Amino acid sequence: MAANDINHLATADGLFFGKGGLDKGKTNKAVDDALAGCDDGELFLEYVKSEGLSFDDGKLKSASYDTTQGFGLRAVSGEVTGFAHASALDEHALKRAAATVKQVRSGKGGTADESPRGTNQLLYADDNPIDGETFEKKVALLQEIDAYIRAKEPKAKQVSISLAASWQVVEVIRAGGWRAADVRPLVRLNVSVVCADGNRMEAGSTGSGRRAAYGDIFNADYWKREADEAIRQSLINLESIAAPAGEMPVVLGSGWSGVLWHEAVGHGLEGDFHRKKTSMFTKLMGEMVASPGVTVVDDGTLADRRGSLTIDDEGTPTQRNVLIENGRLVGLMQDRMNARLMGVKPTGNGRRQSHAYAPMPRMTNTFMLGGDKDPKEIIASVKKGLYCANFGGGQVDIVSGKFVFSVTEGYMIEDGKLTHPVKGATLIGAGSQALTKVGMVGNDSKLDPGIGTCGKDGQGVPVGVGQPTLRIDALTVGGTATA
Repeated sequence: MAANDINHLATADGLFFGKGGLDKGKTNKAVDDALAGCDDGELFLEYVKSEGLSFDDGKLKSASYDTTQGFGLRAVSGEVTGFAHASALDEHALKRAAATVKQVRSGKGGTADESPRGTNQLLYADDNPIDGETFEKKVALLQEIDAYIRAKEPKAKQVSISLAASWQVVEVIRAGGWRAADVRPLVRLNVSVVCADGNRMEAGSTGSGRRAAYGDIFNADYWKREADEAIRQSLINLESIAAPAGEMPVVLGSGWSGVLWHEAVGHGLEGDFHRKKTSMFTKLMGEMVASPGVTVVDDGTLADRRGSLTIDDEGTPTQRNVLIENGRLVGLMQDRMNARLMGVKPTGNGRRQSHAYAPMPRMTNTFMLGGDKDPKEIIASVKKGLYCANFGGGQVDIVSGKFVFSVTEGYMIEDGKLTHPVKGATLIGAGSQALTKVGMVGNDSKLDPGIGTCGKDGQGVPVGVGQPTLRIDALTVGGTATA
């Protein structure tokens, strides 16, 4: 067993099998009994500390601190899943759960899937960010950011700041006594500014986070960058004009713009949608689905990143999965159940929101690799179009891949140059079509600043997205002005 596996197991065992907790021997026996004759399954133990502070209108508006714990027990036979969960970590609750989930046994007797391999990777420290700084220091930070913004920008009329952190400890136990554990910190700072000019008011917002203790967030250089960026976006939006409508070339900026591909393409490359034949890419494995030069990967092994995991929520180590390579569909993201039913290996993408949910295939950090074009060259190649620097919310139909995304910071491109900022722009299209219309790929690929949360089937998990600057040769832009 790897060194960090042992360290994390010691932390997890202290929480779950310490004084007043579960008995390790009885727990292993309950898991063996529940999963006997099944194809797969596991006991997922979880302990979470979380906090959130919100500062608005010069005052601390809310402060929360929560501690939750519980387990989820899953048994899988064929395509049928039995799942039970409880917030009580005791023998009685576990026995009831075992009696429930073993009802899925087919009677034919299953052959348990091979357990995941061990890992010695260490992607993030196991520091508890919540206990690392005092409550008074956190409130003082929010006050300092608020005062800085109001002193720097006279047009700032409303300032909202939030600070959030969590410390999650998980342990996965399979039949036969196989165990793995992970300790996962997560922090995030968000800053929103509303500036006014006469009767007009516009907002700007930014945020950043990672799997670590608060650390640099308390350094003035760090939080001033976030505050300055929120101010900049707000002032830019004050100068914006109505966005044009119509089909035109669209240039997407690097980083957070990758959220478009995450939603419009990434979900369609998750194994469950392929197995159920509901993905737009279901019959296209090995085929060209994007322009040459487009390579998309999902990588859960990036140090400190919001979407990274040492092991997924089934105990499988995460890995770098190439999904689209030079325009060709070559891979999918798999959890254990869908991988078994499809006759392939799991890829470390089995994720769940908490112990109260069964795992399913989910993205980690999903991004497009860089190409060979200078971003300035890409913009210069467009006579008239739209440049999108930041995105807000969006809606996607996973079956068809059709999407609608709102642009929170955009600019007109005229004769190869960025001109007027615009507001009210939306991008409308289908992921499978947009991929084939990528005309130029920049050499500046980067990930978002650590703010993504992905929703699927009612579950939300932290993720990362990213991409280089790129040009889509034709995309429908929704707006209020005539193109």
